[in-house]
Amino acid sequence: MPATATAATTTCSVVVDATLWPDVARQPAASWLRTAVAERVVRQALGRLPLRVRLCHGDEARGAGEVLGRGGPLLEVRDPKAFFRRIGTDGLIGFGESYMAGEWEARDLVGVLTVLAERAATLIPEPLQRLRALWAPKQPAAQRNTPEGSRDNISRHYDLSNELFALFLDKTLSYSSGLFRGFPADRSLLAAAQHRKIDRLLDLADVGPGTELLEIGTGWGELALRAAARGARVRTVTLSHEQRDLARERIAAAGFADRVSVELCDYRRVTGVFDAVVSVEMIEAVGAEFWPEYFTTLDRLLAPGGRVALQAITMPHDRMLASRDTHTWIQKYVFPGGFLPSVEVIEQLTAEHTTLRVADRDGYGPHYAETLRLWRECFTERADEVGALGFDEVFRRLWTFYLAYSEAGFRSGYLDVQQLVLARPAAGKDAR
Repeated sequence: MPATATAATTTCSVVVDATLWPDVARQPAASWLRTAVAERVVRQALGRLPLRVRLCHGDEARGAGEVLGRGGPLLEVRDPKAFFRRIGTDGLIGFGESYMAGEWEARDLVGVLTVLAERAATLIPEPLQRLRALWAPKQPAAQRNTPEGSRDNISRHYDLSNELFALFLDKTLSYSSGLFRGFPADRSLLAAAQHRKIDRLLDLADVGPGTELLEIGTGWGELALRAAARGARVRTVTLSHEQRDLARERIAAAGFADRVSVELCDYRRVTGVFDAVVSVEMIEAVGAEFWPEYFTTLDRLLAPGGRVALQAITMPHDRMLASRDTHTWIQKYVFPGGFLPSVEVIEQLTAEHTTLRVADRDGYGPHYAETLRLWRECFTERADEVGALGFDEVFRRLWTFYLAYSEAGFRSGYLDVQQLVLARPAAGKDAR
């Protein structure tokens, strides 16, 4: 949220507004023993990695200090005491907050985070992983994705500012992975990559003239525009006031207001029957607790013979199970209530709760890494404009970390993005 004039703390040259960022401004309460154990575990982990980790103690000159690791991208810890204390208290949340506070830096932030993401399952020693339930923070009840909770969770991210998103997204205002023809991707081709992604989803759902289409998760309206241009009639629902208002403006300006209805509505409260349902990277905001209801809703809304086309960010099934109840940095600061499914859980839940089955799917994670790189580079280049909108330095560091953290997830293969088709098997035939 935009900064306001309040008391602030200076941490490693970063001015932290203690009202906006209380957990970044103050060091967490932690016992000496817990911090010492955390430091020992983290030092041992870092020492095995293809990184250079420089610990700058006291008044050491820049470039000096103790070095850990086996060589690679440089992670410079400017305040080792605070760094280890935060990790010892809050794990990966503390790691992210330490970056927000300026306690560590990395010129190649994506490179450092990719090394860590590649080893996400093994960074913590196995005996400590077995005790995860005792030390990992739990999901807060306030972020449950009930109909009321979902409105609050969505608003905290998507209602930040349309102007903010417009600074780093392309002209389509698409906030999901593009589909490129080749790498490395060029920023001038991002809009075409987004249209390629949208058109493929519409093709998978058989959207054409006369199709009654439901879109769950409007974004800023580009998919609805593309579907209307094909001759479809579109009902699209969102929980973001900011997105709804701008999507309506864009749809009216394109001359499709008679074909597209944009509504502020929870997916669970949609009524009717549709020839096709499309949803792009919205399942991540549903929450594991409500996945069965999400899929039964899709089943209820889809007409006989219809198809559902989903785009979903996924994670490995074992990591999904291990982190299901854990509160993460992304959930605390970026996507409250969010959680990524695995392909396996999508197949399991549709089989157990619906008449739908996964009829086809395709993963293209490297395309998301490139999409995120282009967003991150644009966000960095326009940091002054982000500041002019009222977003302070901590917010800018938060979003830089978020975009780099996400890009690293896809570059490492820890994350993937899938386009999936859900359909009802023909009588007498098994699902895929």
